Amino acid sequence: MPVETTENNRLAGRVAIITGASSGIGLAVTRSLAGEGAAVVLAARRAERINAEARELQGKGSRALAVRTDVTSLEDMQALARAALDGFGRVDILVNNAGIMPISPLEEGRIADWTRMMDVNVNGVLHGIGVVLPHMLAQGGGHIVNVGSIAGRRPFPGGTVYAATKFAVRAITWGMHLELGAEHRIRATDIQPGVVDTELFDTVPDPQARAEWAERWAGKQPLHADDVARAVVYAVTAPPHVSVNEILVRPLDQPA
Repeated sequence: MPVETTENNRLAGRVAIITGASSGIGLAVTRSLAGEGAAVVLAARRAERINAEARELQGKGSRALAVRTDVTSLEDMQALARAALDGFGRVDILVNNAGIMPISPLEEGRIADWTRMMDVNVNGVLHGIGVVLPHMLAQGGGHIVNVGSIAGRRPFPGGTVYAATKFAVRAITWGMHLELGAEHRIRATDIQPGVVDTELFDTVPDPQARAEWAERWAGKQPLHADDVARAVVYAVTAPPHVSVNEILVRPLDQPA
């Protein structure tokens, strides 16, 4: 018998996997989806954080499971999908949120950082898609949300490679809609935040660049993680015939 949905449990009966769930946008999305009645599978490398969050959600009556995961490892991602299926029997929503941003000018030649960004921000997304897609195809539908960036619309100095990863996310999401939407009832959404107050900027390797960024935003209001989570909830709770392909959300104080 299907679970009756109300305005407060619009995702009752559904199962969502969220990568990068230990902090920032991923944590906010996890809490928001759980608040809408979804069973949530928290994936991140920091096991202690996601285990504590899963226990807290369980204490509030939510169905929650934590799985220590490195998105760059296909084996980890396969284990994550198996854990979701073993624990809850299905996968309805995947939020590919894990990402890093060790931005730097190209002239610095930080090739290891470039490679790591590609591995996490692009391969991590592809791993997520690859491990849930067979199950979504078999069950006749699903929703994959990729957390991109405003940088996926335009590069910025110092962020050329990071922007390239987010352009890739945008292309992948668009292609998913073309290949999987009408024929397989699998929806795809690219959430494109502007500046968000999260730990992402901690991955910038140059302390001076971090300080300059903080100075540039002094007295201004960046987005909060919850602002992005609301965009995700909007997309995944849209009527079944509606495909929300892109959401660009940025601070009012971010002019470009």
